Amino acid sequence: MRSGQRLGRSFGWLWGAYGTSALGTWLAFGAFPLIAVQVLHAGPAEVAALSSAGAAVGAAVAVPLGPWVEFRRKRPVLIATDLVRCAALLTLPIAFALGVLTFVQLLLVAVVVAAADITFRAASGAYLKSLLPAEDLLVANARFESTAWTTTIIGPPLGGAAIGLLGPMATVVADAVSYLLSALGIRATGGHEPHPERAAAARIRARDLLDGWRYVLADAALRPLFFNTALFNGLVMAAQPLLAVLMLGRLGFTPWQYGLAFAAPSIGGLLGSQLARPLVTRFGQHQVLAVAGTLRALWPIGLAFLGPGTGGLLLVMGVELGLIFCCGVFNPVYATYRLERTATDRVTRTLAAWAVTTKATTALLTAVWGVLGALLGPRTAIGLAGVLLLATPLLLPRRAAAASSEPVPAPGRT
Repeated sequence: MRSGQRLGRSFGWLWGAYGTSALGTWLAFGAFPLIAVQVLHAGPAEVAALSSAGAAVGAAVAVPLGPWVEFRRKRPVLIATDLVRCAALLTLPIAFALGVLTFVQLLLVAVVVAAADITFRAASGAYLKSLLPAEDLLVANARFESTAWTTTIIGPPLGGAAIGLLGPMATVVADAVSYLLSALGIRATGGHEPHPERAAAARIRARDLLDGWRYVLADAALRPLFFNTALFNGLVMAAQPLLAVLMLGRLGFTPWQYGLAFAAPSIGGLLGSQLARPLVTRFGQHQVLAVAGTLRALWPIGLAFLGPGTGGLLLVMGVELGLIFCCGVFNPVYATYRLERTATDRVTRTLAAWAVTTKATTALLTAVWGVLGALLGPRTAIGLAGVLLLATPLLLPRRAAAASSEPVPAPGRT
């Protein structure tokens, strides 16, 4: 099969919906903190709470949604979560126009969007697995990955220009409209989605909330990958605020230089995602996971040696290019591996547990690294995160898993 193969009309609409919402998200990148500072005159503590507490509470709210969504058709759930995000975001410009916008409302919208985002990601994985045969999953995930990096490249500059001309509310409206268009695209996928079978017990019990975690931890192939991705993502994201402080403060980089340092290297993600399938075809899935997963952990330590001027800017861009390229290769392979290893009737719960853990870990590590940055200085804290990242390859799966897409179910409701 060629990398340019057609995956059908339904996938085309799903892919288009994903690209539309991803572009809207990146257009509105940074809009919430800007609204908090420029409109609501919030202080540093409130801005930090907006990003960390919003994500953490949203993750907690999403915990019961995984088991609930598992036994429902996924396409209506995807449409509903898009519409919920659209409606929640539109409350902000409406409240602003009426002069009644508050920080509490901004925080509540952040929570709703975070919870809906986790639910959407979990349901979309299950929907994709039902939509395509197993041999097409890597191609599909590579296309999602390349789209993600493309929107990362073009979204923030366009969003920054829109904010400069029209203010942050303009990008919030654009993000809301993108979710509406995404919902229409998913609706256009059409087809008949069978209703998932479920056990006789209709109600979700308290123990069912942990089904996703039990399933992951019981699988010898998924368990190490689960810890690896949660820790890797958390440490990388925890160092980002400190890097901003270092670059924009002590080292004197301008905002446009800071933006360029992270936008331009995103081309590496686009290139990496294009190479993912050819590399798997040649070397095998496990080998690509192990090598790309190891290489991506080697780059961030270089940020501890960041200096001022053109040399420092080139160092950041080089580190980010290497990191993002490796992630571009790793991410679609890992997403496909995870879907293949997860039984069809467990996908939503597993992906929900995965997303909740990743968001919670990121929020926790970001808070911890904020304290470390204050105590040790941002450069030392960034270096410490880089050193710890060097250990994350030890958590990658050490051997190729059995080629089965339906592992034995873990204990719990089936």
